[in-house]
Amino acid sequence: MKVAKRIKAINKNFDKNKEYSVDEAIKILKDNSKVKFNETLDCAIRLGVDPRHADQMVRGTVSLPHGTGKKVSVLVIAKGSAAEDALKAGAEFAGFEEYIEKIKGGWADIDVIIATPDTMGEVGKLGRVLGPKGLMPNPKSGTVTTDVAKAVKEVKAGKIEFRVEKAGIVHAALGKMNFSAEQLSENTKAFLHTIVKMKPSSAKGNYVRSLFLSSTMGPGLKITKDETVFATKHDD
Repeated sequence: MKVAKRIKAINKNFDKNKEYSVDEAIKILKDNSKVKFNETLDCAIRLGVDPRHADQMVRGTVSLPHGTGKKVSVLVIAKGSAAEDALKAGAEFAGFEEYIEKIKGGWADIDVIIATPDTMGEVGKLGRVLGPKGLMPNPKSGTVTTDVAKAVKEVKAGKIEFRVEKAGIVHAALGKMNFSAEQLSENTKAFLHTIVKMKPSSAKGNYVRSLFLSSTMGPGLKITKDETVFATKHDD
């Protein structure tokens, strides 16, 4: 396979066999971000868990200190004053029956759906539509709540949801490459801190098997596991 000149140039600037610190990897990725759009910093962690077992499911949220750099479109499914509160808090869309019908008709032009508990009877019926898109509200992720204004503000400020996949891998977007190196580092370490805190008691052996950082069009750099030790030292 022919390797593009850009990739060849990038490959000269890092060692595929080396394990980097978070700060080292971010510097390399920033220095080699030469494309015409603002790339995203992506993280992939392979965990020593079996998601087929409920007690080994790693799923949760983290509020990134500097946000994701992405404009997030939010729909709040709520009735009456709760819908009004959501719009005042910054939600793009809020309401009940009209949005239930729009989703049934195939509409899903949003990034996050937040719902109040009293609407979940109808929202739950949309599971086949929303589930595969990762849009189904869930109490564990804070997207089923009576305080919709707070939930909207948290999402807008950079709160992200993550979930381990069947192969035991967690993916997350941790910011844009035009962020400062310090901002990307703080976002990454906040995410690692959360992942380490969520280690299931039933998980055996090494919890963090491997950890990679990459940019959208850049290489994947292996991160030393010492960085996960850093995360445990900040447990509260």
